[in-house]
Amino acid sequence: MSIWLAALSLFLGMASFAGAATPASQTPAQSASAPSYAALADLLSDRQSREALIARLRTLAARHPSSADAAATYAASQVGAGGGTGERAAMSGGGLVSAAQRFVVSLGRNIETLIGMLHGRAWIADAYAEGRNIFPPLAAAIVAVVVAFLALRAAAIHAFRKLDGWGAHSAPPDPATGRARPLRELCRGVRILASGFFIDLAVVLLAGAIGYGVSLFAAMHWGARSGPGSAFIGTFLAVEIACLLTRAVFASGYSNLRLIRMPDDVAAFWSAWFARLIRITGYGLLVAVPVARRLLLPAAGGVLSLLIVSAVYVYAVRVILIHRVGLRERMLARAATVPAPLTGTLLRVLARVWHLLGIAYFTVLLVSSQIDPDDALSFLARATLQTLLAVGIGWLCAAMLASVFPGRVQLSKTVRARLPMLETRINAYVPAALGAVRLFIAFGVVLAVLDAWHAFNLPAWAASASGQAVLAAAVRVFFVILAAVFVWAIVASVIESRLSGAPGRQTPSNREATLLALFRNAALVVISTLAVLVVLSQVGVAVGPLVAGAGVVGLALGFGAQKLVQDVITGVFIQLENGMNQNDVVELCGLFGTVEKITIRSVVVRTLDGGYHLIPFSTVDKLTNHTRDFGYHYGEYSVGHRENTDDVIARLEEAFDELMRDTELAPYVMERISIPGVTSLTERGFTVRVLIKTAPGAQWMIQRGFNRLVKKHFDAAGIEIPYPHSVVQFEGGRDGEMMPLSVRMEAAAHPQG
Repeated sequence: MSIWLAALSLFLGMASFAGAATPASQTPAQSASAPSYAALADLLSDRQSREALIARLRTLAARHPSSADAAATYAASQVGAGGGTGERAAMSGGGLVSAAQRFVVSLGRNIETLIGMLHGRAWIADAYAEGRNIFPPLAAAIVAVVVAFLALRAAAIHAFRKLDGWGAHSAPPDPATGRARPLRELCRGVRILASGFFIDLAVVLLAGAIGYGVSLFAAMHWGARSGPGSAFIGTFLAVEIACLLTRAVFASGYSNLRLIRMPDDVAAFWSAWFARLIRITGYGLLVAVPVARRLLLPAAGGVLSLLIVSAVYVYAVRVILIHRVGLRERMLARAATVPAPLTGTLLRVLARVWHLLGIAYFTVLLVSSQIDPDDALSFLARATLQTLLAVGIGWLCAAMLASVFPGRVQLSKTVRARLPMLETRINAYVPAALGAVRLFIAFGVVLAVLDAWHAFNLPAWAASASGQAVLAAAVRVFFVILAAVFVWAIVASVIESRLSGAPGRQTPSNREATLLALFRNAALVVISTLAVLVVLSQVGVAVGPLVAGAGVVGLALGFGAQKLVQDVITGVFIQLENGMNQNDVVELCGLFGTVEKITIRSVVVRTLDGGYHLIPFSTVDKLTNHTRDFGYHYGEYSVGHRENTDDVIARLEEAFDELMRDTELAPYVMERISIPGVTSLTERGFTVRVLIKTAPGAQWMIQRGFNRLVKKHFDAAGIEIPYPHSVVQFEGGRDGEMMPLSVRMEAAAHPQG
């Protein structure tokens, strides 16, 4: 029977080759094949021979795909070899639909082929023969790797415990300042984590090397091929390195070696869960499925792959849905303690969508492993590794940024002495700058993750003209904004340092303070305008039309907002004429108070009752400044008619002499008292005018002190200060003499009834 099957196979192969190689015309040699048709007819007439032939043909069809399937496979490989563009095109739109259709057709064909194979008996001998070549080196490699891995892991426990103990102790503080050094602490933590990672990696590599050597020895001993053992070693390395990454994140049993801080029970659960999924998927798809294809049929491998991935998908989705709320609450609690607002926001967003991302990840695994079983796992591994690397590098950059700039920037003593306000102003901009850098890091991580999953081609975009233009513009915009902030910080710090009157420096005059405040506002407007124009020009916006439009708008405002223009022009001339400055005491628009703030269009006056009055310059028609060059205490003191004028003037001079003996008030008096004399005679008495020249703004202080002394000296001399009163006279005798009247007040002897 086998001779007949071999002859039939040879005949079919030669016939197909001849049909493809010879022209359609008959040749004389074809007549020689006529007896072969008779032999084929005799073979098919026998029922047992016919069933054996059908089983053999199905086996050959499964082992050697048809020309159409081979062409489709070759085309797919050529598309895949074309890079990311081909893969992205295949997974988009109609490509995804056609791939799903091919998967359904292939699944039905695989099941049909597998059922047909199980009806026959020929596959048993082939499986036995193939198993003799596969199992000896494979079993030896599995046993050797498992034993070596467990032994080496047990030996490495002491090293892990040692590293965990080192991680429990913080780095020593700075001996000069006694403060903790965040950057050194970060570097120390990275060294400890890296040491644990490389020890674990050495365990995996050494176990793989031992297993590889044992598989080679077993292959030579049993005379089998070493390919299955070598393939298992490669699978072991890939799977265990993936598990190693999960151990680096969770570090079950070693709390100080974890990349992310979490309770021990949570770390143990998720570490075991990830390791279980990785091992089932990796060993199932990379070991069990190829063995099934080798021993049985490719159809058996396809069905087994579907079963493994479906089981992993159901298990993973079930666990994700069970722990959805608990993990969300942990992430939200963690976000509440993060000092960086951007990081906290990202954690809060991740807390609400993490289960969707997890389900999407395993859905991609399920779909891709069936649509493209040869490259699905490698694609998923590359995408996952790139995602982890992008997130890890982004986290490391953010951590280094937080360590280098923990919150405050400390300048040198020399700079602080020259510009005392510079450090405060820089620290005011540090949170915003750190937030911008963190946002840039997050944007880069997102692009890298999208590129990993073929949602965005980052290398192609970065190499394109548009990508390079965007990156160059972003760099230029960053440096423009940085330069603008730096210049403004320097200018504002110099002005504020001058205004604050730092120790060892002369206190600025009121005019200087006013002009510096105006210059600070003008510098802010100029720097902001230039920065905005330069940034717009760097992002591709034509600033010429904007400037022209601004000129037109300015012209329109000049006509439409004449009051505003009048405010600005009046304010400019008031400053040019030095009419008033900050802290001057003025009278304008019926208000008397202190100038608190001056802008280009208005002045703020604080009155004695604390009122805050904003007065546009266009409403100022008269300005009285009481603090220009000098001031006068202008006082008029009224006394009764019966007092002696010279005596009153003498008492005023005595009060001034005592005033000059006051060490607090005397420095503000610029000249000797001036008493012009009696200025008025009224029905109540006469008035004596007094003028005391004082320093600008000190006239009210001198007035209060001098009035106190005048009252004191007048009382001592018995000089009466007139006040409203009435004189009652009683008429006396005929001679007109007034009779004295004795008045006696007696209290009531009894209460009124």
